[in-house]
Amino acid sequence: MTKNSHAPPRLVPDRPLPPYAYLPGRYPHPVRDPGGHSFGHKPDEPEAPDPMRWRECGDYLYGIDLFNHGFYWEAHEAWEGLWHALGRRGVTATYVQALINFAAAGFKARWGNARGVRANAQTAAKLFASTARQLGSDRGHYMGLDVQALLLWTTGLTKQPAGAPSADTEADAIAFEFMLRPE
Repeated sequence: MTKNSHAPPRLVPDRPLPPYAYLPGRYPHPVRDPGGHSFGHKPDEPEAPDPMRWRECGDYLYGIDLFNHGFYWEAHEAWEGLWHALGRRGVTATYVQALINFAAAGFKARWGNARGVRANAQTAAKLFASTARQLGSDRGHYMGLDVQALLLWTTGLTKQPAGAPSADTEADAIAFEFMLRPE
């Protein structure tokens, strides 16, 4: 993860980003509203990712693309499919569930809901801590990302002030000041 000083690189450039990042009251619901960017599109059921071959998992990488470009609701949805494919159990499922909650914290930040940021960040931090424990001290990275750095960042978000400003303008679509950069 690094500071977000320029446009993040795309990991899956052949999959277009949605035309807007969903925010309630500002844009149509992507799936339920006929004007939504994903209305009528049934996503393919993803295969469970192999953590040793994460570079080949387009759905995982696309979730990172979405997150890095401020599409937090959409990243949540992309990763949720993987979580279900994993059977919602095991270290990889715990890790993906942590990413889902981290994306939900970004969604809440864009919506201006500091309480939601804190709650989702707290869940993400607990899940990243569980992932770190399951992996053991000799594995700092998992599926390309630094789990300890994710744990530290989400723990910091749990201390978000109650009056945090909304970042829901187009110019401020990216709520967090870093990118997920798989190594």
